[in-house]
Amino acid sequence: MSEARAKGTGSARGTGGAGGTADPSATSGTGGAGGSARITGGANSTSSARPEAAAGATRPRRRQARGEARITQLLKAAANVFCTTGYTAASTNAIAREAGVSPGTLYQFFPNKEAIAVELGDQLLNRWRETYGAAFLPDHLTLPLDRMLDATLDPLIAFNCENPAFTVLMHGSEIPGMITQGHDALHMTMLDRVEAILGGYLPDTPPAQIARTANMIFILFKGGLDLIMAHEGAERDAYIRELKTALLRYLEPLVCDATSPAPPNAQ
Repeated sequence: MSEARAKGTGSARGTGGAGGTADPSATSGTGGAGGSARITGGANSTSSARPEAAAGATRPRRRQARGEARITQLLKAAANVFCTTGYTAASTNAIAREAGVSPGTLYQFFPNKEAIAVELGDQLLNRWRETYGAAFLPDHLTLPLDRMLDATLDPLIAFNCENPAFTVLMHGSEIPGMITQGHDALHMTMLDRVEAILGGYLPDTPPAQIARTANMIFILFKGGLDLIMAHEGAERDAYIRELKTALLRYLEPLVCDATSPAPPNAQ
């Protein structure tokens, strides 16, 4: 089944059931032998006078029990396919095959590959927000620099290693725009957090210099993370240590210069 068949069948959040038809229980005033949700005319149709409002407020999403499990299954399969082939080369047929279901089953929940990517990207971005929220805590400002790097970097690195599809969706080509927009907004929020932490360690440093240092930290982190993600096991652990060492050696002179007492005036 081609992806073109899926066009217009509904959004990733609102579809469900065979052929995408509405659940009969969602609409009052009907009663055909087939349980159709079609609104009938005549005097008995007043109980369904506002189908648009009902759809927006109470339409079931088929996300109870089996529906939720199926969506989770499809998103997990999509993450594997995106990591293996890249987003551009991935297809709904490949995702369905990875999930062990028919393409028709996939189309009950997602109209196309883009909708799958948006749903998966939204979930990963929410988890990433939770992760960086735990990484950039005010309490970390009280830690020595090396321990602060451990406390900040460890959850960020662990998240990326556990969710490789995050990198594919956030940095790949031809990714749906709403995913990249969400990532860009999150990037700016994280950059603000890094600048706030640096300001705590470097209270007398001009804001422009703080901003440059924060951007350099981001570049070092991204480059180190690419190497970490490309390796596994002991070699991955070694690159994690290398990244922390590089950041420590970059930041330590700045912090030491900021906290060391000024030399006495020459007599």
